[in-house]
Amino acid sequence: MRLHRTINNHAVIILENTIISDEIGTVFFCCDMEKCKGACCVEGDAGAPLEEEEISLLEDYIDEIKPFMVEEGIREVELLGVFDYDAEGKFVTPLVNGKECVFVYFDNNIARCAIEKAYQEKKITFAKPVSCHLYPIRIRSTSINDMLNYHKWPICQKALVKGYNEKTPLYRFLEVALIRKYGRTWYNKFVKLLH
Repeated sequence: MRLHRTINNHAVIILENTIISDEIGTVFFCCDMEKCKGACCVEGDAGAPLEEEEISLLEDYIDEIKPFMVEEGIREVELLGVFDYDAEGKFVTPLVNGKECVFVYFDNNIARCAIEKAYQEKKITFAKPVSCHLYPIRIRSTSINDMLNYHKWPICQKALVKGYNEKTPLYRFLEVALIRKYGRTWYNKFVKLLH
């Protein structure tokens, strides 16, 4: 089923088992790490959402990831493990002192991901949590469908400017991540529905 509809005064696209906010097709967005310094890995009141399978992968790969982590993050993981719970009881990455994700390291004052670094160095086959890969799209899953929403956050203001200047819509910026989550066929159908 593929429909354009309005739910609770929000325009959405329904595609298979997903309900997609129309903002994902209309907002221009492109991360500008030089400007934001990777703030999404440091700010907020909880770590990055994790899928259950990702916890197993992190547990399997933690020894390969640790060399890229900072000492405080390693200590926290050794104390708590590779996951924690948010206020709703959902799986998230643990935080260091209630701030940055345990998997953050800093490169020229830019927060970067130790998981992603281990992947880039070909130490592991897991790129990073899909929630991080998809950000600023946030997914709320039910037993029936996934609801994909654009998460507006002031720290991403520079990404909106860069996206607008480069004419990069959010769904194009996150093409690889969306295909990773839902597959190429789903992504191609979604793009068709936008035009």
